[in-house]
Amino acid sequence: MRADPPGPHHEWLDAAAGPVVRPYTLTGGRVRPAVAFDLVALVVADPDADPTGPPSLLPEHRRLVVACRRPVPVAELAAELDLAVGVVRVLLGDLVSRGLVAVHEPPAAAHLPDNDILKAVVNGLRAL
Repeated sequence: MRADPPGPHHEWLDAAAGPVVRPYTLTGGRVRPAVAFDLVALVVADPDADPTGPPSLLPEHRRLVVACRRPVPVAELAAELDLAVGVVRVLLGDLVSRGLVAVHEPPAAAHLPDNDILKAVVNGLRAL
């Protein structure tokens, strides 16, 4: 029989996983970022950004700044930090508003080649 560890018992503590924090606690209850981010948008930290930054930054904010020293897609950041994409988007919005990171969106669909051109290329490749 296993004895429970001493101290207070809370429903957000899990013996196997350790402390479990709900995503909305990391975002202060916010579910939408101040700025919309595409999953493949590249995020890069300001080279002069101090990851220890102001005391108002959460540890997750700091981890994002450190992880963005090189351009990284939003989806990869979420996987790397083991956070939900929605949480990462909200936290990135905070960092963008503070000027600690910049987000570079992928080109809009209007800048992509026309479907007719792509079909012609595929047909040309098939003819080879």
